Amino acid sequence: MTEFLQISNLSISFSPGTKAVDSLSLSLKAGETLALVGESGSGKSITALSILRLLDERQATYPSGEIRYHGEDLLQASDKRLRQVRGRKISMIFQEPMTSLNPLHSVERQIGETLELHKGMRAEQARKRCLELLELVGIENPETRLTSYPHQLSGGQKQRVMIAMALANEPELLIADEPTTALDVTVQKQVLELLQSLQKKLGMAILLITHDLSIVQRYASRVAVLEHGQLVEQNRTQTLFASPEHPYTRRLLGAEPPPAPLSQSEASRPLLNVSNLDVRFPTRKGLFGKVKEYFHAVRQVGFTLDKGQTLGIVGESGSGKTTIGHALLKLTACTGSIKIDNQELSALDQRAFRPWRRRIQIVFQDPFGSLSPRMSVAEIVCEGLEIHSPDNPGSHDRQVITALEDVGLDPEARHRYPHEFSGGQRQRIAIARALVLQPDLIILDEPTSALDRTVQKQVIELLRDIQARYGLSYIFISHDLAVVRALSHQLLVLRHGTVVEYGDAADIFRAPAQEYTRNLLEAAFFYRQDSTADTTTI
Repeated sequence: MTEFLQISNLSISFSPGTKAVDSLSLSLKAGETLALVGESGSGKSITALSILRLLDERQATYPSGEIRYHGEDLLQASDKRLRQVRGRKISMIFQEPMTSLNPLHSVERQIGETLELHKGMRAEQARKRCLELLELVGIENPETRLTSYPHQLSGGQKQRVMIAMALANEPELLIADEPTTALDVTVQKQVLELLQSLQKKLGMAILLITHDLSIVQRYASRVAVLEHGQLVEQNRTQTLFASPEHPYTRRLLGAEPPPAPLSQSEASRPLLNVSNLDVRFPTRKGLFGKVKEYFHAVRQVGFTLDKGQTLGIVGESGSGKTTIGHALLKLTACTGSIKIDNQELSALDQRAFRPWRRRIQIVFQDPFGSLSPRMSVAEIVCEGLEIHSPDNPGSHDRQVITALEDVGLDPEARHRYPHEFSGGQRQRIAIARALVLQPDLIILDEPTSALDRTVQKQVIELLRDIQARYGLSYIFISHDLAVVRALSHQLLVLRHGTVVEYGDAADIFRAPAQEYTRNLLEAAFFYRQDSTADTTTI
């Protein structure tokens, strides 16, 4: 079978004398899956975006190379021709659904737009197809979600909407840039199996970009490894995983999270006590603004977190994980008891709670949306110091440099802006911003979801080291159960806002008592269980 997409000697530059991608050659056949792997900043996403000429051409140049689609060089194609190809013949699932969806348009409008443009569907026909697509990607109550706006969806639900948009026109090539990053483990499995079935049905090729090497091992036909924009190794998946040739490939494959958190050498005292935590959101109001219906996001949740320990919170998208984190920080209204060092915080207003924000920090799920594009990295990381330590400005720059070094970033980069960094690098900036105040408790909301495995391992080891040195406590919210297992002493399993299981993390991972927890664990580790089987195409 001949290749319908051929990338030959492609170089991409954003400034004279430097190349983000250097002399790259790849090809794709119908029905196969090629995985691009490498650390953040290796050129994976830039390569994918260049296929559809989505890079800003005021900044990006192509010193050499061709991108041929059925023999036609897309680098020389007109804008009109590219509009015919984009979304119809070649679709893309973008890395960050939070910033890729239009906040002013409903889900129905955003999916329906591509159906109207490329297939000429009328409103009723497009609505029916939108419902089918939302059901395909596992969104509950699709009729209700059609009228929802992006801010009303969880991170996983946004990602599923992006996948539905990409599949709407049954493309010949699907470029999937971290397609399961924001998804919980059960939905990851559903989505990958969905892509597998659609690929077999349509003969669709997939260019898969992911940091999860277990997904690559299970689903990719071939693997191409990028380092600093250069192709260092390419092979059949089974061959590459069994016998990697390049030292960089061997380092990637060896970067697994540690198997368990650091043990506590002595008994810890309780830091955080939460009981009867409830969060409700109004869903329908009457004529005079009186709320008639509520959505109960969190119901009667309670737990205790000791100083120097980590509580992992897991569950499917929409289970209330992030809502609990926001409630603890008074970013979301709640009822119930929240105590730190036995001091009640739930009754404090925003002004009275402000001094506590130094002791409780958060790393948000979306690193790009939580970093101001108008502020340099130094200004972002230093902002908390200026608020909480205004009397000692002379030490701020040194503290910023130390925080950036702690998360593996070059301190010289502190004068640059968020858009100049990869997704993984932006997440490390967000972690540095939380660490710089040396708080007692950090709420980590999917802090490693945008990171490749090597950086995940570095961040986990960093968090463990800081916890051991300073006695920090973490609330770790994640759908990646391998990472949760590496950090968590206690585990809280949520479903529909209620606690399904709570206790010692090692005990729950070893012998979960509830069927729902068992299903989560089976979905999380099914790649490893099947690793001896033949690699199949998605």
